[in-house]
Amino acid sequence: MANMAELTDSILLAVDSIPVGRLATYGDLGKVVGCGPRLVARVLATSDGSTCWWRVVRADGSIANHLVDEASKRLAQEGVKVIAGRVDLARHRAELE
Repeated sequence: MANMAELTDSILLAVDSIPVGRLATYGDLGKVVGCGPRLVARVLATSDGSTCWWRVVRADGSIANHLVDEASKRLAQEGVKVIAGRVDLARHRAELE
C-alpha cells in the first residue's frame, strides 16, 4: 500500500497528465491512482495550486461553487464551455491510464 506522500505525488502527476481542453472527474483520477475521489479532492484542495486543478470536476460535470469562477475562466481559455457551473463530460472527458 502506498503512503500518503506517494499517493499525493501520484495524484498530482495524474492531474498534470490531463490534456488541454480535456477533463477528468475526481473518481477517474482515484481509479488511476488507486484511491477514492475524496482523497483526490483533498490533495488538490491542499496543494499549492501549481497543477491544472481546473480540469478536475465532479462526476456530474459540475464544478465546486468556490472554484467555478476561476475554473470557468481557465476552461474557456482551453475551449471548454461551462454552462451554469457544469461542463459536458461526454464531450471533454480525458482518457486516463
